[in-house]
Amino acid sequence: MTSETYIDFCFVRQESGGFAAEINELLTNLFSKKRLNWYLEEKKIEGAEMVIAEIKGMSDWQSEEETIQFLEECAGEKFWEYLQGYKMFIYPVKRGCNSCGVH
Repeated sequence: MTSETYIDFCFVRQESGGFAAEINELLTNLFSKKRLNWYLEEKKIEGAEMVIAEIKGMSDWQSEEETIQFLEECAGEKFWEYLQGYKMFIYPVKRGCNSCGVH
C-alpha cells in the first residue's frame, strides 16, 4: 500500500560551495527506489551553507516512525552530519472515501 509522503529536511555545513549538488546526490542515492521528487533551496549565511529539501511523492511507508527507521538504516554518514532538522507527514491511502476507510 502506498502513502502520500511529505518531508522537509534542513541541512547545514560550513561554506565550501556546491552544497545543493551534494545534497541532491545524497537524496538521489537514498531515495532511488522510492517515487519521490524534491526541490532544493540553497542559502548562505555567515560562513555557512544551508539547503532546505522539500520532498513529495508516494512511498511504501505507513507512518513517520517507519520513515525514520528507513532513514536510520539507509542514510549515510554525511546525511546525518549535515542534517539539522526535519518535518514529515505520511498519509496512508485508505480505501473508499478516505474519511472512514470503509466505504
